[in-house]
Amino acid sequence: MNVLKATKRTSASTGQVNKLRSDGFIPAVLYGGEKNNLNISLKKLHLQNLIKTETFMSKVFNLDIDGSAEKALPRDIAYDPISDEPIHIDFMRITKGSKLNIEIPVKFINSDKSPGLKKGGVLNIVRRKVELKCPAENIPDEIVVDLDNTEINSSLKISSVKLPENVVPTILDRDFVIATVVSPTILVEPEKTEEVAAEDGTVTEGVEGTVEGTVVTEEGKEKTAKPSDDKAKVSAGDKEKNAKPSDDKAKAAPGKFANKETKKK
Repeated sequence: MNVLKATKRTSASTGQVNKLRSDGFIPAVLYGGEKNNLNISLKKLHLQNLIKTETFMSKVFNLDIDGSAEKALPRDIAYDPISDEPIHIDFMRITKGSKLNIEIPVKFINSDKSPGLKKGGVLNIVRRKVELKCPAENIPDEIVVDLDNTEINSSLKISSVKLPENVVPTILDRDFVIATVVSPTILVEPEKTEEVAAEDGTVTEGVEGTVEGTVVTEEGKEKTAKPSDDKAKVSAGDKEKNAKPSDDKAKAAPGKFANKETKKK
């Protein structure tokens, strides 16, 4: 049995409680059973490592309160919102014959003996804690799940776990899953794309196999490459040059007709 030393406290005001905390103590209250609630305090130094363990909230402690023994179970911890340090603890008295609903942490063993994990499988944990109904005098520290001989696609259910005497899960209507051994997840890399450079130096990503002279834009629309545009400009220029002699001939034509009319005269 884990023993914690505690002392009674009469401090009730906020200032007195804060003074207690600054002196290295954590205020607490002990309640339940046929006795009255009792205000106590415990040394923070004795608790700070215990509180961080997964089993702290499921362990029955023997509180030594100024020489008087009380069996108690931690039920709630209040933390400072800024420093995240524990500032208050609620303990519930344990009376003989009583039964409690407690969340017990799950521990997995023999992972090195699992053929599924050796083949590259992954342990997918569905429940890290399981709520059990336990007698006050028989509360397990943890639930042990054996991974020996587990293959890929194996399901580890509550029925495969050996629980202590008179300890049962609070969920009784189904054989729920605690963990599974699954195939590893395979990540598929996206297909590589080629970069198509235009004449002006801009680079556009194109799909592999793009036809030469065509650029595929991000919107998936095709544009003709600039060399073709330049050719189009040249063709337009040639047409303009070709059009000029015709215009000159047209300008000269009225003059010819004028000479003919003069001769007639």
